[in-house]
Amino acid sequence: MAVTVKSTSGWEVLMGEQFRRLRIAHNLDQAQLASAANVSVGAIKNLENGKGSSMKTMIMVTRALDGERWLNMLAPETTVSPLQMLRDQNINTPRRRVYRKRMTDV
Repeated sequence: MAVTVKSTSGWEVLMGEQFRRLRIAHNLDQAQLASAANVSVGAIKNLENGKGSSMKTMIMVTRALDGERWLNMLAPETTVSPLQMLRDQNINTPRRRVYRKRMTDV
């Protein structure tokens, strides 16, 4: 099922619903999750209802729901540097000079 959400508030609602499903799948009520994540119950309610939440709250709740793998996918380690690849390509390439034909007086 493809989900197309264009607004920020739409994404907040969608992610809130997913957090609610995860919490229920872990058999936790909002108070238990709030305690495990070390946030307030109000923060959990705001997150689940898509009413705005801080990045810190989202990360703490995600970690409490064993979602660190998901967090790692958001910011994977860079194994190849694009700039280093360009530098490596140019090491063996001689410099090129651009020559223009000179205009001579006729």
